[in-house]
Amino acid sequence: MKYRIIFFLPLIILTLISCKSKKLNYINYYNKVYAIDSTFRVDKDTLATIRKYRKLFRKFPPVQNERMEEYETYIRYADQYHRNFGGKRSLDKLIAQAAPNWKYKRLEPDFFKLYKKYGIDSITVEQKVLQWKKSLNKTLIDSFSIAFKRDQHNDRVGPYVEMNDRKNAELLIWTFKNYGFPSRQKIGLYGNNEQFMYMGTLLNHMAGTKHYEYFKTKLLEYVRSGECTPRDYIEMVDKFQYIHYLHPIYGVYMHYDTNFSTEDSIRINRDRQAVGFPTFKQSSKITKDFQRKINNH
Repeated sequence: MKYRIIFFLPLIILTLISCKSKKLNYINYYNKVYAIDSTFRVDKDTLATIRKYRKLFRKFPPVQNERMEEYETYIRYADQYHRNFGGKRSLDKLIAQAAPNWKYKRLEPDFFKLYKKYGIDSITVEQKVLQWKKSLNKTLIDSFSIAFKRDQHNDRVGPYVEMNDRKNAELLIWTFKNYGFPSRQKIGLYGNNEQFMYMGTLLNHMAGTKHYEYFKTKLLEYVRSGECTPRDYIEMVDKFQYIHYLHPIYGVYMHYDTNFSTEDSIRINRDRQAVGFPTFKQSSKITKDFQRKINNH
């Protein structure tokens, strides 16, 4: 028996290492989030929703959909129903996710009430945000502050647009090779001199460059890793389709396509799910809820 245990122990260790080293595919994460959200809308079963989210977050470190904020939703529900969500450790993760939006979308009072309940006051929250800000990549912030200013030069009118897009494409390619994807967790949302840096805008303009095919392939890798949002990816791809008078792949610019059919809708929904983006029906409901939340604040 002793020798049998010794024989199998290395195999068990190798299996565990293999499981940990296996890359997570965040396209699966996004689709599970939308499935949980859709089920909750129909069944209104909050406790089941909490269990499903908890199971999801045990496998995937949460990345937050821009209009869903599923990790915050999970924590709020769990707190309301007195379920364990990980306490201060989970709240620290939530602060790190909320930090990039600190100026862009000031957090509502309920956010601070939740933290206060667990012994974390608003000053501590702000200190943690400042701590996060100090950890950002200064080299990338300097570079992308210039890039975003360059991107909007003269409201993108005139002979310099093509040259500026080319320079920004070269910067993105260099960044991918040296630092990976320039996510909000690396550069934030505001650069030097309060320069607004929404990466989706920059990526959208890559559709018109000679490097488009490279970005189409490379960014899909970052969608899978959870660093690039599916929305930013599909908007760039459909921008290329629109520029070249091709049918939309993901339906972003479908209102410009007069030949849109039911078959197109089925195909587009399938293509959306393949990159972790909600179907037309799901997207419409999420957008309405998002707008309602904004209006109520």
